[in-house]
Amino acid sequence: MTGGSNKRVSLAAVIAVKAGQRPRLIYRVHSGPRRGDKRKGFTETDYARLLDAAHQQLGGPLVLIWDNLNTHVSRAMRELIAARDWLTVYQLPAYASELNPVESVWSHLKRSLANLVKHDLAQLTALAKSRLRRMQYQPGLINGFLTGTRLDLTSLA
Repeated sequence: MTGGSNKRVSLAAVIAVKAGQRPRLIYRVHSGPRRGDKRKGFTETDYARLLDAAHQQLGGPLVLIWDNLNTHVSRAMRELIAARDWLTVYQLPAYASELNPVESVWSHLKRSLANLVKHDLAQLTALAKSRLRRMQYQPGLINGFLTGTRLDLTSLA
C-alpha cells in the first residue's frame, strides 16, 4: 500500500494452523519512507523475524507453505531457512495465488479499507493494523480463508 510519493506501508502475514487449536493470524506492518534503492517491502531478514515470532508464539516447529515471491525464494532466504531446524518450507506452484490463504487476508483487508478516507500514511497504517487485529479474533473468518484454498492441511496440523 502506498501513501505518498516516498512513503509506504508494507504488510506480511502468516496463517498458522496447530492441531487442537484455532487458526491464528500473525502479521507485521512496516511503514515509513522507502529505503532508497533497497527493496521497497519486507526483506529476507524481516520475513525471518516474522517466522521467528510465529515460532515463539506457537511454541513448536513450523511447516510453511509459501508462494514464490522473489524474497521468499532468494539465496539469502534459503540460508535463513536452513539455519532454523524447526522450519520446513514447501513452495506453492507458480501463479497459484488461489492456494495461498494469506491472499484472502489481503483481499478482505483491501475491501474493508476501500471506502474509508485516509488523510495520511499514519492513519492508513492505523486502519490496516486495526482491521488485521480484528481479523485475529475471528477464527471462523481465518478458517474460511484456509477452506477457500481447498488444500488438505490435516496431515500438517
